[in-house]
Amino acid sequence: MNLASALEGHAAADPDRVAVRFEGRSITYAALNCDATRLADALRRQGIGAGERVALFLPNIPEFITAYYAAQKLGAIVVTINAIFKTEEVRYLLDDSGAAAVFTTDELSKFVPPDCRALRLRVLVDGTPAAGWTALDGLIAQGAESFVSVPRAADDDAALLYSSGTTGFPKGVVLTQHNIHSNIALAARYSNYRPGDRLALFLPLFHVYGQNYIMNAAFVAGSTLVLIRRFVPDVVLAAIGQERITHFFAVPTIFIALLALDLTRYDLSSLRYEMSAAATMPEEISRRWTERFGRRVYEGYGLTECSPFACYNDVSEHRFGSVGRAVEGFELRVFDEFDRELPPGESGEIVIRGSGVMKGYWNRPDDTARALRGGWLHSGDMGRMDKDGYVFIVDRVKDMINVSGFKVWPAEIEQYLYRMPGVLEAAVYGIADAQHGEQVAVALVPRPDSKVTPQDVIDYCRRNIAAYKVPALVDIVSELPKSPSGKLLKRVLRERHAATHSASRSP
Repeated sequence: MNLASALEGHAAADPDRVAVRFEGRSITYAALNCDATRLADALRRQGIGAGERVALFLPNIPEFITAYYAAQKLGAIVVTINAIFKTEEVRYLLDDSGAAAVFTTDELSKFVPPDCRALRLRVLVDGTPAAGWTALDGLIAQGAESFVSVPRAADDDAALLYSSGTTGFPKGVVLTQHNIHSNIALAARYSNYRPGDRLALFLPLFHVYGQNYIMNAAFVAGSTLVLIRRFVPDVVLAAIGQERITHFFAVPTIFIALLALDLTRYDLSSLRYEMSAAATMPEEISRRWTERFGRRVYEGYGLTECSPFACYNDVSEHRFGSVGRAVEGFELRVFDEFDRELPPGESGEIVIRGSGVMKGYWNRPDDTARALRGGWLHSGDMGRMDKDGYVFIVDRVKDMINVSGFKVWPAEIEQYLYRMPGVLEAAVYGIADAQHGEQVAVALVPRPDSKVTPQDVIDYCRRNIAAYKVPALVDIVSELPKSPSGKLLKRVLRERHAATHSASRSP
């Protein structure tokens, strides 16, 4: 077993099939496999062996894919690093993982510290290497095509993906060969990837959604990746027509942004499938998309800790507002705070078990034991399940707001706000309050032609929801803070409010 086997199989069976399209350039399965094979052999000559960690500190460029599969062929464990991280963040991940090698660009190389504990090889994928660095092209040229991929056991570590670190330091999620193999096969089947398909990949490759659900699964099916550096609306929308993209993957904030644009200027006729994941899709946004384009947005649910695909809405019956039902090989339940299963309709923590669930957190046995207690992955997401097994996300446990003892789930209020005329994006979060413990706050981005005011928002909420859920604070902003994968960063909103409040109280 080796994650590179699908690439190798397609390279042998159909060598001229295009694996990657990137900025007008085509890379065939044969060429990609050849470069990855030569690089694996060169890494072995440099003393990098099976089980060692190889870090990819790279944006969405073809060299990421080459290095990823070279490391897999070698039997190494791939560590992916957020391409917007700076020196101390990079240092933490390299030291925590014990990475022996790192691949990066000339632009990002200044953020790789010179004194990481285990780092022995630094590879530059572009530009002219400085002292202590090795050029990728030179390594590939040194390698032999005769290198045979190292066999791996099902339980061998294959990838180390770090959590976003919204609370404390990031934790390394250990995914095994079997975790990823089984999960990407499900992704390709549920999303119906075919050899002639072209999959848009502008979501970050360091993130599990882009890396597994799109990249790895595409190569299982023999599809073509249309690789795009990042989401820029005009660039992505133009590429759909130019590249005849069939599959479009995004996060809710991107669908929200696209619904605000005039899309009649673009040729979207090649699209047959859209999917949203990585965050909860507001029901109103999903309905608007279906009304506008006549196609539902398929939704997936999971975590980095389950490779990530665990739930899908849905092969047979789509239900608005749900993330669907457990996919093959997975079970989902809803537990109370004592880890007792709750009946249909009641809200609690979503727990997961199945073939994609992680081996554990890297060198964190206590965190692993807590997360996997009782044989179930505790997601940290609050939700409910109906009698047919459809799961409805309520919110993240940590985002729950406690107003005078009443639980307020931000996602519920956000659903109402997306129905309000003039609202483009909304993020609800809790702020400290001396009388009530916490109060509800909203950061809201209006539509370009809207003149919505904070009082308009408060009045709208008073008409639609209980008094304790009505926002005490509404900020009209030009944009919301987001992670590179498109998730809203409510932690940043809370921190900004706390800093402003603290400053206003200072003498």
